[in-house]
Amino acid sequence: MSGKTMKALVKTKEGKSFEYKEVPIPEPQGDEVLIKVDAVSVCGSDINLYTWNQVAQVIASIPFTPGHECAGTVVKCGPDAKLAIGAKVGVENHYYCGDCYQCFDDTREICKYMGQFGHGKQTPYGGCSEYTIVPAKYLYELKRNLSGDEIAMLEPLGVAHNAVERLEATGQDVLIIGCGPVGLLALMVVKAIGCKSAICADIDAGRLAMAKDFGADVIVNTKEKNLKQFILDHTGGDGIGRICECSGASVMVNSTFSMLRKGGQMVFVGLPKEPLHVDNVLQDVVFKALTLRTVHGRKIYHTWEETEALVADGKIDVNRVITHRFPMSKFEDAFDVLFGGKACKIILYPSQ
Repeated sequence: MSGKTMKALVKTKEGKSFEYKEVPIPEPQGDEVLIKVDAVSVCGSDINLYTWNQVAQVIASIPFTPGHECAGTVVKCGPDAKLAIGAKVGVENHYYCGDCYQCFDDTREICKYMGQFGHGKQTPYGGCSEYTIVPAKYLYELKRNLSGDEIAMLEPLGVAHNAVERLEATGQDVLIIGCGPVGLLALMVVKAIGCKSAICADIDAGRLAMAKDFGADVIVNTKEKNLKQFILDHTGGDGIGRICECSGASVMVNSTFSMLRKGGQMVFVGLPKEPLHVDNVLQDVVFKALTLRTVHGRKIYHTWEETEALVADGKIDVNRVITHRFPMSKFEDAFDVLFGGKACKIILYPSQ
C-alpha cells in the first residue's frame, strides 16, 4: 500500500451511475480491518443501485460505495482485530447485530437490525474501491487456496447453496426456474450434492444453453412450452418433488404451486415485485402438505465453509459462470454489457 488515496466508485446523490473518484484510504479503528480488494462481482441488485430505481431507494442509503460480493487481502488491522496480515478473506455482507432474537437463534443472516456492506446500510464502505474497511466479525478467512474471483463468487454461490440445502435435494428430481447467475449456481449445487435429475426452465435460449452445458438433464424454454403442462407430462401427472424458484417473475412464481407434487418442497430465491396469487389454494397448497421455504443470504458461517470446500475440491467451478472481466475504471462498459443482456457474472478489479 502506497500513498494516502485510492480510486473508488461512490454514490453521493440520487441519479444514474456512480462516480469514479479519488478518495482517502480509510484507517481501521477498533475491530475494523483494512483489506485490499482483489476482486468484486457485480450482482443483479447492483443494477438497482446503478439506476437508483424504487428498489434501490428501499435497499440502500446514500452515500455509499457499491460492491457487496467482495474478495480481499488483509493489509492492516485495528487494535481489536486479530486477523493475520496477508490473510485472504471474503466479506459476509449481512452485518448482523449479535443481540436480537434472530442472532441468538443462529439465524444471523436475517438479523432484525441488519446492515449491509455495499448498500450504505450501517456502513459507507463497499467492494468497489481499491481498499475497504470491514469489521473483523464480518470477514470469512479462507482455509483453502482459492483465487480472488472464486472468493468473490462464494457470496452468490452461498445464496444458491443455502436454498438447495433447505430444499433437501439429494436424490430428488429438481426443477430450477430461472437460469440467471444464481439459478445456474443452484444447478451446480444440486448436481454436486447428487440430485436424481435437474430440469432447468427459462425464457432465454442462451441461458438454457449454459444450463445444458453445466449439466442440466432437461431444459425447457418457457417461451415455447407451457411449463406446468410439461412438468405434469414429464412426471406422469404427479408434479415435481423439488422446485428452486430463481426467476422472481410473479406469474411464474404463482404457477409453481400447481407444478409441485403432494408432499413436495419448494424454495423461493428470486424476488417477485408484484403480489402473489394462488388460484386453487386447497388443491395446490393445503391438500398437498407442501413445504415452502425462502432464503435471504447465507448461513453464517456454515454456508461459507461448505461452498469453499465444494469449489476447492473441484466439485463446482464458479469460473464457468463468469463471462466478463473489467478493470473498475471501465465500470460503465461493464454495466453496458450487463444491461445488454450479454453477461452472466461480471468481475471488476478495483486496482485496475
